[in-house]
Amino acid sequence: MIYIVMGVSGCGKSTIGERLGKELSLPFYDADDFHPIENITKMASGKPLNDADRAPWLQLLAEKIVEWEAKGGAVIACSALKQAYRDTLTSTTEDMVKFVFLEGSKAVLHARLTSRESHFMPNTLLDSQLSTLEVPHEAIKVSIENSIEQIISLILKDISK
Repeated sequence: MIYIVMGVSGCGKSTIGERLGKELSLPFYDADDFHPIENITKMASGKPLNDADRAPWLQLLAEKIVEWEAKGGAVIACSALKQAYRDTLTSTTEDMVKFVFLEGSKAVLHARLTSRESHFMPNTLLDSQLSTLEVPHEAIKVSIENSIEQIISLILKDISK
């Protein structure tokens, strides 16, 4: 199974994804590590990515998902903000992908982004991400108001259903 921990920047995708991977004994991958340098440079300069920027990155991830699923599964941190992006990610193996949506208020997200260091994504792009976000209908939804331990527990409880 492939678990994609998704949400806007600052919601804790990498932290939760890495921890979930350990709990499930699955490798963890951060989708940001697969962005081409042009995308990183664009975001670092404060410009949001558009669909054309994201398309090759999402297609690469869809191909990697097939590879990771064949090796026994994985946990991936990926914003996956639009349904079209999620459709691309699942285009190669739809029945083997489960989304985990980390949701939180703009105030909490902004506070997290403001305190975060050494990340290419500036907090000025939060509004852009929130306006792009299409809340998934079929996902495990967990509030980031919970502690990391509570979030992991809620995800694992839902997975075991």
